Amino acid sequence: MSVRLALLGLISKKPRHGYDLYNSFIALVGGEENWAVKKPQIYTTLNRLLKNGLISEESVEKEGGPEKTIYRITSSGEKLLKDWLSSATPSEHQKDEFYLKLMITLATSYVDPYDLLYKQRSRLFKELHRINVDKLKKDKNKELALLLLMEQASMRIEADLRWLDMVEARLDDISSQPMPMPEAKHRGRPIILVGEEEEK
Repeated sequence: MSVRLALLGLISKKPRHGYDLYNSFIALVGGEENWAVKKPQIYTTLNRLLKNGLISEESVEKEGGPEKTIYRITSSGEKLLKDWLSSATPSEHQKDEFYLKLMITLATSYVDPYDLLYKQRSRLFKELHRINVDKLKKDKNKELALLLLMEQASMRIEADLRWLDMVEARLDDISSQPMPMPEAKHRGRPIILVGEEEEK
């Protein structure tokens, strides 16, 4: 969803072709290591935007190489983009793959949960180190927005590391509790109490 709308935003700034959009998106997010998107995904998304009337074909560029279709945003696309930009972004912090992995680890005997915690902590420290090294290469006079994005990533990783410490300290307590289970649902037709039909 956000890639689709980001592409709309880039097209709204100026009409573009798919290859330009790919490069512009990668530059915007600070490189593929921050947000990997494949070129075929860009073209598939452009086809969907075109089919939904959010962009239109403006022209075809034929300079040296294969033809490139230039896309322009439509009024419907502008409306959708403005609606997206003016609304708050929902948090997805509770959709956490590591949490799922930890819970399945506790429910099975395939992996030692302490080993899983160690590996996750090690990975987070490596990510934090990479981000901190990359931050030193950025020019705050030209790349302040990207630096702030990297700072956000650092703070989230530091919070994840603190959370792992909390989980490790309480792992035995978590292990002793039952796995979350869905509520049992009654099967069959609902029971009608005597006199209930008459009240209706």
